[in-house]
Amino acid sequence: MSVRNPAIIVAATILATLLVVSACETAPPIQEMSDARQAIAVAREAGAAEKASAELRAAELSLKRAESELADRDYHEARREALSARERAQAALKLAERESDKY
Repeated sequence: MSVRNPAIIVAATILATLLVVSACETAPPIQEMSDARQAIAVAREAGAAEKASAELRAAELSLKRAESELADRDYHEARREALSARERAQAALKLAERESDKY
């Protein structure tokens, strides 16, 4: 039996899309957390603790919030905070590198 009703096909497509999108938000942000931790470690190794301390602290705070959200199973917020932590760590790294280039 084949379904030829366009309304049923559209409804099934929308339902399938919603299921795929919702599945993305129910998975823990494992990769994003790892990326944030690695970016913070690289920034530390580059001297960001001394040369970009405010930026590094902001990255670490975002990572702590991400870990808290992860523990609460709020994966959307955990992902957002982890991405913020990575971006802040990358900014701290760039600032530390610029400061190192001055000497």
